[in-house]
Amino acid sequence: QPIPEPERSYEATHVQLDEFEVFRTVGTGSFGRVRLVQQKTTGKYYAMKVLKKSHVVKAKQVEHVNSERRILAECDCPFIVNMLGTCQDRMNLYFFMEYVVGGELFTYLRRYHRFPAPVAKFYAAEVLLALEYMHARNIIWRDTKPENILLDSRGHVKLTDMGFAKKIVDRTWTLCGTPDYLAPEVIQAKGYGRSVDWWALGILIFEMIAGYPPFYDEDHYRLYEKILAGRIQWPSQFDPIARDLVSQLLTADLSRRLGNLHGGSADIKEHRWFAEVDWGRLAAREIPAPLIPQQKVDGDTSNFDKYPETTETYGDMASEDPYADMFDEF
Repeated sequence: QPIPEPERSYEATHVQLDEFEVFRTVGTGSFGRVRLVQQKTTGKYYAMKVLKKSHVVKAKQVEHVNSERRILAECDCPFIVNMLGTCQDRMNLYFFMEYVVGGELFTYLRRYHRFPAPVAKFYAAEVLLALEYMHARNIIWRDTKPENILLDSRGHVKLTDMGFAKKIVDRTWTLCGTPDYLAPEVIQAKGYGRSVDWWALGILIFEMIAGYPPFYDEDHYRLYEKILAGRIQWPSQFDPIARDLVSQLLTADLSRRLGNLHGGSADIKEHRWFAEVDWGRLAAREIPAPLIPQQKVDGDTSNFDKYPETTETYGDMASEDPYADMFDEF
C-alpha cells in the first residue's frame, strides 16, 4: 500500500480572494456555485467553489465541509482535482481548485447516450485508480456519479466534489450520496466502509454501457426498494464478461462483493473485463484517452453548461462574522 503523504499545512493551502479575477459560473450546487477565476500573478485559471456559510450551517453540513477541506489538502493524485487553497469572508467559504477544462463525463454520456465497452473501460479503470488512492488513505468517496467525474484537456479523469468523502478508521453509518448510486448497506443503515465505492463503480460501469442506471425510480422510497431487491434487467450491449464484473460489484452480500474481499481492489483489476488494461501505463496517464475535449483557449468554458449569473460580490469583511469559529481551517 502506498504511504500517505503528510497533509499540506494551513499556510501552504491558504490564498487571498484578491489574488483572482472572477469570471462566469461553470456549475451550481445546493450550497453555492463554481466560477472560473484567473490568478492575476500567474495568469493561470482555477475553479472557485463558493459555499454560502448560512446554507452550510442551516443544512448541518459544517463538519462535511471542514472534512472536505482536510481531505483535499491530503490528496495529491493525478486522477483527483487538486486544491490550490481556500479562504473565507463574512458570507462565504471559497475553495480554489484546479480548473478541469473538459467538463463533466455526464455531458459526454448525455451527448453519445452510451459508451462502447472500450470507452467505458478506460473511464472505469481511471476512476478505480482514484478510488484505490483514496482507500489507501482511509478515505471513502461516497459520491460516484458521471457529474462528479471531470475530463482534463487530454481527456483523462479527474474526480471532483469531496463533500461526501470521509476519513474512516473502521466503519461509518451516515446516509449520504446520490440515490441511484447508494449501496444496500447504506440504505439499511448498516455500518459500511470502502465497499460502497465499489458498488457505485458497478453502477457507473452499467450506466456508461447501458446509457441509464440499473436501478431507477422518481420516488426515492421505491428506488431504495429496487436497490434492495437487486433485480437487474441486462440490455443486449452487455457481453457476459462485463455482466460478470458488474454483477460481482453489485452484490449486496459484502462477504462476496468484488473489491471488498481479501484481495481488495486488485481483485477488480484482475477481472477478465480489464484483461487488456496496462495498469502501470494507465497510472502514468500514458494510455491515450478515447475523447479529447475541445479547447480553443486557456480558460475555455464551452464544455460547461450555461448558468444564470448572480450579482453577488465576494470579499465582504465589513461586519462581524457570525460563523467565525466554525470554519477555522479556511
